[in-house]
Amino acid sequence: MEDKLVLMIIMVVPIVLIVILGIIFINGKGSSFIAGYNTMEPEEKKKYDTAALLKFVGKMMFGLSFSMIFWVLSVAYENNWLFVFGLALFMAILVFMLIYINTGNRFKKHNKSN
Repeated sequence: MEDKLVLMIIMVVPIVLIVILGIIFINGKGSSFIAGYNTMEPEEKKKYDTAALLKFVGKMMFGLSFSMIFWVLSVAYENNWLFVFGLALFMAILVFMLIYINTGNRFKKHNKSN
């Protein structure tokens, strides 16, 4: 019983950290935590809508943390399919996020020419 509780606590810590990171992103802060974006030159960063990017990544952090809750539930209820479901959901969100961010220039600023 104690081992189960310790494992659940260990699993909850990253969930809380990801939720905190999501809150930071949703509030338009923390762009330095986004890999790739933080290594761009300032001139290159100006080409991107940072607020929209941060808002999207923040929402994805909440989705990832939600999927991780199934991992904790799998330990609590000793049910492996909950872990498998949570892991599949986690991976699906990651794949969606990577494809969505890297295709279609969704977060690039569009200059309007008059």
